Amino acid sequence: MKTSKFMVPLLSAAILFPSAVNVYADPYKPVSVKSVEFIGMDAPSTDAEKSSMYSEASALVTLNDGTQKTVPLQYHDLAQPGEVINGKVVGAAYDVNGNIIRDKNGSPIVSTAPDANTLLSVNGKSGKLFLINHFESMPNNEIGNMPKALYLNTVEQDKKTGELKITDLNPIDFSADGGVWTPCAGVLSPWNTHLGSEEYEPDARAHEANPEKSAVTQFARNYYQNDAVVGNPYLYGHTTEVKVHPNGEASAVKHYSMGRLSFENVTVAPDNRTVYFGDDGGYTMSFMYVADKEKDLSAGTLYAAKWNQTSDQNGGSATIEWIKLGHATDKEVKEMAQNVTFSDIFETTTDAAYGQANGFKEIKTNSNGGKTTEWLKVKPGMEKAAAFLESRRYGAILGATSEFNKMETLTFNKADNKIYMAMSYVEKGMTANPMDPADDIHLPKLSAGAVYEMSLADGQKDRDGQTIESDYVVTKMAALVTGEDLAAADAEGNKANLEKIANPDNLAFSEKYRTLFIAEDSDMHTNNYGWAYNVETKKLSRIISAPDGGEVTGIQAVDELNGHSYLMVGSQNPGNIGYIDLSSLSTNK
Repeated sequence: MKTSKFMVPLLSAAILFPSAVNVYADPYKPVSVKSVEFIGMDAPSTDAEKSSMYSEASALVTLNDGTQKTVPLQYHDLAQPGEVINGKVVGAAYDVNGNIIRDKNGSPIVSTAPDANTLLSVNGKSGKLFLINHFESMPNNEIGNMPKALYLNTVEQDKKTGELKITDLNPIDFSADGGVWTPCAGVLSPWNTHLGSEEYEPDARAHEANPEKSAVTQFARNYYQNDAVVGNPYLYGHTTEVKVHPNGEASAVKHYSMGRLSFENVTVAPDNRTVYFGDDGGYTMSFMYVADKEKDLSAGTLYAAKWNQTSDQNGGSATIEWIKLGHATDKEVKEMAQNVTFSDIFETTTDAAYGQANGFKEIKTNSNGGKTTEWLKVKPGMEKAAAFLESRRYGAILGATSEFNKMETLTFNKADNKIYMAMSYVEKGMTANPMDPADDIHLPKLSAGAVYEMSLADGQKDRDGQTIESDYVVTKMAALVTGEDLAAADAEGNKANLEKIANPDNLAFSEKYRTLFIAEDSDMHTNNYGWAYNVETKKLSRIISAPDGGEVTGIQAVDELNGHSYLMVGSQNPGNIGYIDLSSLSTNK
């Protein structure tokens, strides 16, 4: 992603609504809100607008007595990468011992790529709020790939105005799992923990072929500050979970039993057991995980989806079939991760005739970059290792669809029992290609991408006829909101219709406002936008614009927090994290 030449990167920023008193004419006559309609803003037109993160959108609040009020949005900065807060450097990389990693000139290595905001309240004597955020990428050190970071920010909230302020920050410790790899999106779990991600899992086959030159080894040597260390790819590519304790300390784990892939984020069903994943990249796969126990992701059953196409119109649709990969616990998969290699799990061949005659399967997945096919066979007794350490490769061997392209975040609509999934680019593996080994998906190319709606049902069985122990099983998938490619770029360089989404990435759904918030990571709009899509009226409204080069990211819908509602929203490269205060849209005054 290109960097803005006009704007200093910011870590944190905010959009803030006025106080509720501005909405209600008579505070002595309580009245409830009937509806909220977001009113979109124009695309930026001046250099100042194009180089800024800003909003000129508003919201029309309609009360049950017919009274209406238009409330403008406002935007506020909170912090900048490299800024020092309470003696700590915002966005800095840390080694295994908790020391800042510095470049050859002695300066801290600092990320401008924040992602994933989780604002939460922890019950306890402190009464404090916390914000967990990811730093997805870091500038390379002299020896290459750097460890990434999650931060726990202490936040103060003005109880009257709703304004938030970061007062302290600390890196979250992942030393028990070799550090954290490319943390992308994240969500607040229903049990008040942060569920994060490790995107673009390293290719264990390529690492084993040349471990000394591997990006995994570069990562490990920077993290451990030891040039003799050799990295282990199987430690990376997992869902992370962070619990914030009442004393303000954070504890972190990786959930190895949820499989290993390019996690963009996860979303959790109302049963607190069924979880769906976004698997980012080309030739990726859709997964479902059903935990053994509620609010406990340390053991469960992993499934992979097969797309059975029903239409190629308007972004396409399909019925979904689930293939069981296996059952495992975090403990047993982590032990395998520490002790096996790619060649322990698979036999390989490059001879197609030999492979066909000897039980090998030809697959094409993002596990090796998705550019070439592989002929693989699981070695006897290694099925569980294959399922949980090479989930996409194993799923493809069993017949799951590995042709999704740039599958991004997912979010849950509990009231309607729907899941929304962002597909940033509907192209490559999602188009018809008879050279692909499976070729399940046959859609017209739509580079501007789409958001899909997934329908759920209970009483479902997997491909082998075994009952899936969940009442929230995806059975259908169809495009809900689509972008529109232009035949030629316009005068501003836009390659997609400005009045529609382009390359959706982060998603967040507000049950309170019946609104799906959509954030772009696009090279088809010259500026990336954040959108509000009302699932009842189907109205799409542009509500924020990021600076040129900046990805809109880190969105989180917080429907209730100490009497206030927020939409967290930010920008990456240049970096921003912030919020829209939605409280004045629904306060009964």
